[in-house]
Amino acid sequence: MLRRMIRNFGSTLCLLAAAGGLAIDQDRLDEAALSAGTFTIDRIDREAYSEPAPVLDYRQREKFLRGRHHFNQKWVVFPSLGGDWGLGPTFIADRCSGCHVGGGRGDTPKSADQQLLSVLVRISIPGQDEHGGPKPHPNYGDQIQTQGLMGQDRDATYLGERVPPEANLYLDWQETPTTFADGEKIMLRRPRLRVEKLNFGPLGAEVMYSLRIAQPTFGLGLLEAVSEADILALAEKQKAQGVNGHPNYVWDGIGKRVALGRFGWKSNQPSIRQQIAAALHGDIGVTSPLFDKENCPPVQKDCAYQPPGNQPELVEADWDELEFWTQALAVPARRNVGDPDFKSGARLFAEAKCAACHVPEMKAGALPGLAQIQGQVFHAYTDLLLHDMGEELADGRPDFKAGPRDWRTPPLWGLGLSQTVSGSTAMLHDGRARNVIEAILWHGGEAETAREAFRNMPKADREALLKFLSSI
Repeated sequence: MLRRMIRNFGSTLCLLAAAGGLAIDQDRLDEAALSAGTFTIDRIDREAYSEPAPVLDYRQREKFLRGRHHFNQKWVVFPSLGGDWGLGPTFIADRCSGCHVGGGRGDTPKSADQQLLSVLVRISIPGQDEHGGPKPHPNYGDQIQTQGLMGQDRDATYLGERVPPEANLYLDWQETPTTFADGEKIMLRRPRLRVEKLNFGPLGAEVMYSLRIAQPTFGLGLLEAVSEADILALAEKQKAQGVNGHPNYVWDGIGKRVALGRFGWKSNQPSIRQQIAAALHGDIGVTSPLFDKENCPPVQKDCAYQPPGNQPELVEADWDELEFWTQALAVPARRNVGDPDFKSGARLFAEAKCAACHVPEMKAGALPGLAQIQGQVFHAYTDLLLHDMGEELADGRPDFKAGPRDWRTPPLWGLGLSQTVSGSTAMLHDGRARNVIEAILWHGGEAETAREAFRNMPKADREALLKFLSSI
């Protein structure tokens, strides 16, 4: 009861602080600038990824703001104050916004001696789990946790047994040059994972690793509302273009069935609701009605002895509000739409066949609890399908129907505001690309034709294409 009262008080403060600051002057936007219909906002500042859709009613806006509070709220260990109880026992971050800064993408470490934060490391061993997904490592689970509860918090409150982190993770970089057709050179980099201080035995030679950088959270409600039939129709249409987009089918733990995957780097989550519960459990160590056991493999005895913050730690009401916040996030408007370079870049984007996978337009279907989303035409520049991106980008790790070289087409909308919102321009699943140019030049497999079209463009055309991408 006390925990709920504290949480509600924090939510009330959040509502009061935000009151009066949500009006969006959408009327002055050019129709071509509407990235997401009535879910578009005219913001280019640090809050560009964090605002509610303008069409929410009063009660929906209240629920949205409570969800925003949960997204930014720190998780702590019982009986500490200053957050929700349930952190750990092992974890990567202590709040959602720790990795998704401002609702944006994560970043890679700035130096070789800095540990990973908004880049996590998935692991698995050969075989499949009971639902056909990756098989977790017996001692470390399905991702490596870099933090553990250390017995006392900053206020010297007793927190139970000391729980060590699973390992320390660092990135080293190897750079290689590549050249455009006009002779301009650029350096590309690839990460080399360094694993140190394994606390629960060796990982073994058969373990498979996959670096995953945090992805933006805005606009996901629109993507969730696209019908499965429309996504499968895109896959059929692509076959005529020589592109083999294919869906992932994954385990839906909420519906207890196999379902279309649409979220995550390999489309390995079927819904926003499950994605939230999985991230809280895997990244913060928070249990939920879906994942109700602490993230403690059998060998990690101290982890298992740590008392939980609640049973479960994420209560249904907070889960509902986090889900709604994510579904109702607005999308920043497209910019420079009247500029000749924008129009030229859009044409070059299509001619290079980038638009075959980064589909410019989709339409939302129905989404329970958010009737305003139905029928919205939006421009996310994704198809929510998997594509073979070639051996250079392969992580060697299958994930349900996604093969070792398969990646979901990431949405491109809001790309040009990433530096402003989160301070990061890192791209691709492991953050190896420091900008859009590098990201394109890493494309292989089905995207090799588009990559070579970009490589062979005159510099003026490359710059027009980049201006288009930074404006959508």
